Amino acid sequence: MRACVLVEPGRIETRDDVDMPVAGPDDVVVAVKSALTCGTDLKAYRRGHHLMPPPTLFGHEFSGVIADKGNRVEQFSVGQPVMSVHTAPCGECFYCDRSLQNLCPHLTETMALGAYAEFLRVPATVVDANMYPKPDGLDYREAAMLEPLSCVVYGIGQAPDATSDSAVVIGAGAIGLLHVMVLKEMGVKQVIVSGRHDYRLETARKVGADLVINSEREHATEAVLEATGGHGSPVVFECTGLPAVWEEAVTMVGRGGCVVLFGGCPGGTTVTYDTTRLHYDQITLKGVFHYTPEAVRRSYQLLADGRLDVTPLITGDRTLEEVPEAFRNFLGSNTMKFAIIP
Repeated sequence: MRACVLVEPGRIETRDDVDMPVAGPDDVVVAVKSALTCGTDLKAYRRGHHLMPPPTLFGHEFSGVIADKGNRVEQFSVGQPVMSVHTAPCGECFYCDRSLQNLCPHLTETMALGAYAEFLRVPATVVDANMYPKPDGLDYREAAMLEPLSCVVYGIGQAPDATSDSAVVIGAGAIGLLHVMVLKEMGVKQVIVSGRHDYRLETARKVGADLVINSEREHATEAVLEATGGHGSPVVFECTGLPAVWEEAVTMVGRGGCVVLFGGCPGGTTVTYDTTRLHYDQITLKGVFHYTPEAVRRSYQLLADGRLDVTPLITGDRTLEEVPEAFRNFLGSNTMKFAIIP
């Protein structure tokens, strides 16, 4: 089959002689109809990733049609359109028993990696827990948004006051704007977005942001305080993964509020906070990671019911042959996600 291979950081090759995946008794093989580019894949391309040692197939946001299935798979049939995430918990470990399935140490043992390809094997754990039939009215490009949306739905659900009157989202990339969409769908009256690029901030307006702040031209914290009557926002979602922004986020949250640290910083990074602010203003810092099957289910329902329009986050289509150039020339200032169409 044709597939993209991350040969080494900074080098992707589209090959036409990659072995076809084979379904085990409880697995399925999906003919990929759409695979979305992702910030994690971009990081792996630029500097490597410990879960994707090269040379490797990669890409993990996908939807498609069942091309083959194991003889013990009963809930799906060959030819059926499906949408899925790429991991699932074991359901039996210390963390799964405590409803922390997103921290299951076995998640990465059975990942479905290699969506930038014509076909992808999806392992049994994912088929059983986190694969869903794609509704006829949902485009494959939109269906492939299930994985990042699941991460966002889980993260928002960890904030104790996510349905407050006001929320701040720092970062206007695809993840930040998925936060905006979900928060508005939940009924948050004032969603403020802080970012650095006009194209992305304009897209933030289109998907529901009530106020956008260009942090390169405005002092973001001052703008947030002004918009919230000087109190700060009850909840702030940090979606950049930049240590300086992790620190800045605390300056935007109100007393008794919560900062959700969604964006992952590079390993070994440290940040510094004013302990007086954290202690006497009773600030909660909440790290979030990945998703649970419940978050996947809720995200599936949002997409299947048409309650979110994620099409503004898809900048355009690319073929497998265009993937190397797409990653080489990816410009965050005027791009969200590409849909890779095999």
